[in-house]
Amino acid sequence: MEQFETEEQQVEAIKRFWKENGVAIVIGAVLGLGGLWGWRYYDESQITAKESASEAYQEMLVGLSPDSTVADLEPFIQANPGKTYTTLASLIAAQTAANQDDLAKAAELLAAAVANESDLALKDLVNIRLARAYYGLGENQQALATLANMTTEAFVSAKEALRGDILVAQQDFAGATAAYQASLDAKDDANVKMRLDDVALQAANAG
Repeated sequence: MEQFETEEQQVEAIKRFWKENGVAIVIGAVLGLGGLWGWRYYDESQITAKESASEAYQEMLVGLSPDSTVADLEPFIQANPGKTYTTLASLIAAQTAANQDDLAKAAELLAAAVANESDLALKDLVNIRLARAYYGLGENQQALATLANMTTEAFVSAKEALRGDILVAQQDFAGATAAYQASLDAKDDANVKMRLDDVALQAANAG
């Protein structure tokens, strides 16, 4: 599977894949993320349930528009607990809430999604967005705790960059420097390099 520079691209690729392939692959394939594709086998009742969820998810996507609200997505989320489709729908709903400046609702949706998702890569995608929501709400300790729950290597750069931002807000310049450097060690990024340079100036001025 192709590699993606941002988690936004990952989500869009997942949505596109399911719209194009849908029911045909749920019988044999379980959705992963960033190149993780696992195979499991299901009895007939499980296959039927997944086909139904796939169809409902595709119908929901088709029905979305730029004017869609969280309320348009919540019926699907509530009707399909514990499914990968529900996690994807929760990500879309949370982004919709954030776009409407309702970070509290976004955090609520993401917290519920992460609690019900077992795929580690997808779980970390939700975690990084949940941490950003907490950070936007000024709940820095909760944001740091959420980042600490992340385990996959795919998100190390994004995780450490956000941790650096939070530590800067807490005026922990030494910690922020270490976090930004860890982010750069995982992936070279000009924006993170600028933040690393900036925190050095802030530390010098504070001293």
